[in-house]
Amino acid sequence: MKIMITGGAGFIGSHIADLLIDRGHDMVIVDDLSNGKRENINPRAAFYHISILDRRLADIFKKEKPDAVIHHAAQISVRDSVKDPLHDMDINIRGSLQLLEHCKDYPVKKIIFSSTGGALYGEQDYFPADENHPMRPLSPYAIAKLSVEKYLFFYYTTHRLPYTALRYANVYGPRQDPFGEAGVVAIFSQRMLKGDSPVINGDGNQTRDFVYVGDVARANLLALQHEVTGEINIGTGVETTINTIFHEIRSLVASATPEVHGPAMPGEQLRSVISCQKARAVLGWEPTIPLTEGLRHTVEYFKQR
Repeated sequence: MKIMITGGAGFIGSHIADLLIDRGHDMVIVDDLSNGKRENINPRAAFYHISILDRRLADIFKKEKPDAVIHHAAQISVRDSVKDPLHDMDINIRGSLQLLEHCKDYPVKKIIFSSTGGALYGEQDYFPADENHPMRPLSPYAIAKLSVEKYLFFYYTTHRLPYTALRYANVYGPRQDPFGEAGVVAIFSQRMLKGDSPVINGDGNQTRDFVYVGDVARANLLALQHEVTGEINIGTGVETTINTIFHEIRSLVASATPEVHGPAMPGEQLRSVISCQKARAVLGWEPTIPLTEGLRHTVEYFKQR
């Protein structure tokens, strides 16, 4: 199968591309390298240095004729989306909509969209949140993800374009950006390896659902193989505090870094964890990499760099 992946030079996208190539698929990577890195691009993939906003993307669809599209290209900063919601909208909504038009015009058999779990559900009514949990997006970033899910449903019902929207928990692992805002595992690993003290926001008891990037890549592979349309959570169903992440990484680094706390982030979600029961039932997917093992792989990656 020939598969186009947007954002395929990025953290998660590059792992998906590698896995699919290893499984024998032909990969076409589209990335403007605003977040992605050339070093992440698998040499066995065709690569196009282009934005999803560029109308010349239609020529690539015409030439490559992908059977399926995995859509990971995005403006990824929640904070930046709050500062500049118009820019976020332009990339995450208009860019996605333009991509869907190409999928319709050069008909692909399926599109898989990287959505978000915790950012969509907001402060939860119950734990873990399943796909039917009320959605309370509190940032333009999350609003855009929800909007694209609604557009996907429109293209499915109107143009018969099958889709799967994978709602990720907090993805971590090798290649994550240690200079971003959301990659706490990468940030802590990088700083402690340099002998610096990362700052824990607030009391550090806020929880997240950490899922390893290799498990996320496998979820995309399974979504390609199954005729499943709709939204599916990809998480572990396990809450982990930020304090726990700090101490686990400190142990792996063998560091004496002191535990430093700063002010709480205004509006930061206190608890976030999503159910993977639907993923298990319809995709046969469940997380296989325990947190301690995933953290070890991540720390080793940053050590080598």
